[in-house]
Amino acid sequence: MRNQFQDGRGFSAEAHLYSPPIIRAFAITSNVICGVAAILQATEDRTKLVLANSRFYAAVSKSTGVINELSLDGQNLLGVATGSIGIGPYLDYYCIPSGFYQPGSIAPVFKLLKGVDSTGTAWGGIVMGETYPPTGQLLEQYWFLRDGETGLHTFSRLAYYNKTTPFLRNLQEFRTLFRPNSPIWTHLMTNEENYAPLPSANATAHEITVQDATWYLGNTANDPYVEQYADFFTKYTFQDTWRDHDVHGQFADGSKTDDGSTFGAWLVMNTRDTYFGGPLHSDLIVDGVVYNYLVSNHHGDQTPNITDGFDRTFGPQYYHFNKASASATMFDLRNDALQYVSPLWNAAFYDSIASYVPNYVPSSNRSTWKGQIGLPSGAKNPIAVLAQNGVDFQDNVFDPNAYQYWAGINPETGSVEIPRVKAGTYRLTVYADGIFGQYEQDGIEIRAGKSTQTYAKWQEESAGTELWRIGTPDKSSGEYKHGYERDLTHLLHPRHKEIEDFNYVHWSVFGGYANWVRPEPYYKNVNNWTVLFDIEKQDLRKKQQATLTIQLAGAKTAAGNTDIFNASQPYSNLPYTVVVNRHELEPWMIPYYQNSSCAVRSAVICYNLAHKFVFDIGLLMEGTNKMILSLPANASDYESAVLPQSVYVQYDVLRLEVD
Repeated sequence: MRNQFQDGRGFSAEAHLYSPPIIRAFAITSNVICGVAAILQATEDRTKLVLANSRFYAAVSKSTGVINELSLDGQNLLGVATGSIGIGPYLDYYCIPSGFYQPGSIAPVFKLLKGVDSTGTAWGGIVMGETYPPTGQLLEQYWFLRDGETGLHTFSRLAYYNKTTPFLRNLQEFRTLFRPNSPIWTHLMTNEENYAPLPSANATAHEITVQDATWYLGNTANDPYVEQYADFFTKYTFQDTWRDHDVHGQFADGSKTDDGSTFGAWLVMNTRDTYFGGPLHSDLIVDGVVYNYLVSNHHGDQTPNITDGFDRTFGPQYYHFNKASASATMFDLRNDALQYVSPLWNAAFYDSIASYVPNYVPSSNRSTWKGQIGLPSGAKNPIAVLAQNGVDFQDNVFDPNAYQYWAGINPETGSVEIPRVKAGTYRLTVYADGIFGQYEQDGIEIRAGKSTQTYAKWQEESAGTELWRIGTPDKSSGEYKHGYERDLTHLLHPRHKEIEDFNYVHWSVFGGYANWVRPEPYYKNVNNWTVLFDIEKQDLRKKQQATLTIQLAGAKTAAGNTDIFNASQPYSNLPYTVVVNRHELEPWMIPYYQNSSCAVRSAVICYNLAHKFVFDIGLLMEGTNKMILSLPANASDYESAVLPQSVYVQYDVLRLEVD
């Protein structure tokens, strides 16, 4: 799935609709290496360090440790640096005992680097490092510019060595941000399906806060964002899952640029191996800020603990900036950025700078993995994942040295290939839309410089004869009501609604706190959902047991996103109950460490989990049967932010089998 639940919240600016990408007769002036003598500059003076070439300029302030000047062909891309805006790309961090910390303003240490890579191209680099005094945490940010390119290659490092306090805390957020303070930026874009105008100043001046990081903009009905996209705006509407994500960013349509040209600012995820959570991870993308979320638990994924010896460098990723004529669209500029998505791009350059970037794994310690997978009949959109050995790839945070990789499998041939895999031992996981369960194999050895081939046969999970299913096994709740279907009431038709019988969320209580539309909580027939189904006599003949499989695309317990058990919250571990024809089955206790803030943050794909209720066939009968899917009534939790307090689950698929 390309983008997740769009709940009718967004931003606005200009009544200019964009069609899908088409070929246009103009040149995008971005990365063109002409073979002329190197003109790249890497310089330093008393106040700043500068990387520049004939078209691109970036300066890091020595007083703040962030980029506060950035221009392309003379166009200021940041605006005026004021506090935390008008800066970037820069490093931001939620990992000190008190919370957030932006390194670079206490006692930063800078390095200016320069050289020529193995292709003969000149490059320059800036390293900003700072040790946080109370804990000794080392934070480093790396920026590199190659001659002829109009973007910055970035790496971010966290190191913690402290035997006196071997456990510090979890690494809750680790990110780099491009945060402009300029009117030139008019649109934001998650992917080719999800994009919108940025909000006008008039819209934000009349906004109403309705939930955490969520605003009602309907008071300005003529605002282009409201007309085209939604009445509400939240940054979560523009998030995406990592599986197919490649490029996101912001677009300047030329209406406010110096010469009327269009510009783009894009984060190119050319590598994803140092992130966590695998292809199901989803995160913030763009909302006026172009994010690179290296670590977070926004949708419930695990985060690593900062313990003695933790030393990890994230990256590279590439912030790409481009320029085109006034007639260019955001699709045109995004398509230009797409050419840099492959992990093979610039591998020779990254090898050339490897000695300057701690923990970066050069090509000499990588290899290609190939798989030949026997797929179950009907497997759609199959994928192979290599991640931490011995654990579900969603939990691949326990080894700070583990990397992750994935690639789509050819559904016709079963073949798959992943290049540039770090040498090590991995778990192979295979899953596909339309197929229950997944294939797992531990102990996949990747040896440096030697291609590895794995052969596997995957059989679909089964517990007998299927009587019925609800939904599609695709690790998403998007097929249900309020899921993926387009919202036809707004011009851009964001994904919004779906089938009638099953909502995309099963709440314990609906409305109340943090619900602007329904401020009074509603309890009746909310926590108990009833499924009626008919069984014929022959369906039960010679059967001994029944199995109800429930796969969830996400579940919120009272633990929120913390993964910390709180005894004061009775539903930190959430009991989920099934009653079959008045007989209550043993509850499924959804644990506090496998929960997510999914629906309340505009998502339908979060931390996936599953359970099988196995029961005696005697509980079923010929004719009409009743099954009640039940959450505790009025089960809620404390929320420090303005977010709904109800616990809930989001169904991927349900299936009843007999055997």
